[in-house]
Amino acid sequence: SQHLMESGGGSVQAGGSLRLSCVASGHIYSSNCMAWFRQAPGKEREGVAAICSGGSTTHYADSVKGRFTISQDNAKNTMYLQMNSLKPEDSFKYYCAADRVTGAPPLAPRYTYWGQGTQVTVSS
Repeated sequence: SQHLMESGGGSVQAGGSLRLSCVASGHIYSSNCMAWFRQAPGKEREGVAAICSGGSTTHYADSVKGRFTISQDNAKNTMYLQMNSLKPEDSFKYYCAADRVTGAPPLAPRYTYWGQGTQVTVSS
């Protein structure tokens, strides 16, 4: 069964915005952390943003600080990634993840559950 389902990817011009959504099944949504990662073919998965402790703490990669915002809607079991001022170098497949392995840094790709990914392409 699909525990995490992303949506919202697409193609946009540089400077534009997209909002990614990740719907999680109930017991996964309430896990310690949820996060967004991105990955290019043949490259390591990179942590973009994480939201932990019921939304009380957030973490961002330096490359997206001030441009991306992670949030949650508890009524909808949904995590979001608002991406503004997009750049061509933000073009990746984006994955949501849930249930961080105990002790792992929030932006390390050490999560139990992963979505299928959604493609974001930013043209110059």
